Amino acid sequence: MLTVLARRIEEASLNAWPALQQMVLDGWLLRFAGGYTKRANSVNPLYESQGDIEHKIDYCERTYRARGLPAIFRLTPFAPPTLNQTLETRGYLYADRTAVMHLDLARYPPDERSDLSCRYFERPSVEDWLGVLCRLRQEPLGNHGLHRSILQTILGERLLASLVIGDLPVACGLGVLEDGMVGIFDVLTGQAHRNKGYAIRLMVGLLARARQAGARHAYLQVMCSNAPAWNLYTKLGFQELYTYWYRIQSVEGHK
Repeated sequence: MLTVLARRIEEASLNAWPALQQMVLDGWLLRFAGGYTKRANSVNPLYESQGDIEHKIDYCERTYRARGLPAIFRLTPFAPPTLNQTLETRGYLYADRTAVMHLDLARYPPDERSDLSCRYFERPSVEDWLGVLCRLRQEPLGNHGLHRSILQTILGERLLASLVIGDLPVACGLGVLEDGMVGIFDVLTGQAHRNKGYAIRLMVGLLARARQAGARHAYLQVMCSNAPAWNLYTKLGFQELYTYWYRIQSVEGHK
């Protein structure tokens, strides 16, 4: 049975990775961010609704099409039980099954000594942290305009962290604090620095900083097919709380 905690984490995760625009349709949240990430550009059925599902899907398809986007549905356990099959019948493709994982920080206090190896970019230095992430990804900063806008739109307290060895950033991550919870996003280790334990050091530092700021629960989202990340997070004590996946409108349906 889904818990109150699961519902609250679902809401917090949507706040922590905000869309640039959104609208509510009979219990469904439609999110738009210029196509940057499926999380920020998808329909999220959250609450009990009364309207006809087929009519609502039609409306969602028209609304996303008007913005040059395919309709994408993010299906959590909170979605209507018939929606997945309805979308499959309409030709929607299945993609990216993802686990939402939870850690009780009160029961698993991180080693706060590891926090010394992390540096934090205080507000409003999104640009500096994003520059580190782009260097680790070996991508141009100019390609991350929408990413920057999403980061700047976050209303919760941001923990923008990088793990520095000597003077060299080797890993980075984002924490978002909200009402006793911290969501962890964008955890990345540079290609040349992997398999050296840096990701777990970064995570321990982030969790310690979040706990110092009053967080009692930590959550994150990891694709079920990502074995290295799954192993990392379970080693830290995270446990699966629920899963979700996407249904993506087919190319034939997006005309």
